[in-house]
Amino acid sequence: MTAELFKKYSFKLKTQEEFIKIVGSFPRENKVILCHGVFDVVHPGHVRHLAYAKTKADILVASITADRHIEKGIYRPHVPEHLRALNLAAFEMVDYVIIDKNPKPLENLEKIQPDYFAKGFEYSSGRLPEATQEEADIVEIYGGEMIFTPGDVIYSSSKFIEMSAP
Repeated sequence: MTAELFKKYSFKLKTQEEFIKIVGSFPRENKVILCHGVFDVVHPGHVRHLAYAKTKADILVASITADRHIEKGIYRPHVPEHLRALNLAAFEMVDYVIIDKNPKPLENLEKIQPDYFAKGFEYSSGRLPEATQEEADIVEIYGGEMIFTPGDVIYSSSKFIEMSAP
């Protein structure tokens, strides 16, 4: 099955440099929105987040944290990075996927300079978490915009995985 997924959707997998060559530099004619996360176990909250993000721009790129930077617990990530990337690439609304080799999406934000950077609803209430504020500062510097997707359904991959553990 993985071989079939790779054959069908690998054209969407890009490096940061390849993606920049495709979309050009900011500001650009076609609007780009970036969603970043681990996407270990893709759940309905992720699907709603990505679908909403796609309505805000012409091109949706999802970046995922590389395996070596995930420290959410033993045996995590549950799904290896290449398969996580292919899972996202299989969604029609996702135009491109980047495996981020850095621990945070800061370099992607600085170099890609997406028109919009989408975060989940859970990041919008109250004061921004420190990591989200770092991201927001970069987006503000080059003139992009942070978007918080609606929070009608909030799930956590970590909670799903913990529930299934013996």
